[in-house]
Amino acid sequence: MTQITMYGIKNCDTIKKARKWLETENIDYQFHDYKKEGVSREQLTLWIAQVGWEILVNKRGTTWRKLPDNIKDSIDEASAIEVMLENTSVIKRPVLDTGKKLLVGFSSDEYSTHC
Repeated sequence: MTQITMYGIKNCDTIKKARKWLETENIDYQFHDYKKEGVSREQLTLWIAQVGWEILVNKRGTTWRKLPDNIKDSIDEASAIEVMLENTSVIKRPVLDTGKKLLVGFSSDEYSTHC
């Protein structure tokens, strides 16, 4: 069986909901706290290849809003990677790697289909 890995930040409310859902469904997973453990450029590049950088960047969060306007106005894939490496909180949560599919954000319907 493929190991499921959830990437996120431990105290995030959406992460808590997603973890509770997985636990209620008795689905084993590993949790990777990218606030503490970080996320590599290679990992981000793999994710972007699967879902695109626009999906990964959380433009609704306070971390994004605090970025200088010149960075937000000119963001592209290369600068998005740099922003995500420097500010892991700007990565949309959770990122769930099922081994077959990458799910970004929490949706019980998507989790039911792919986990």
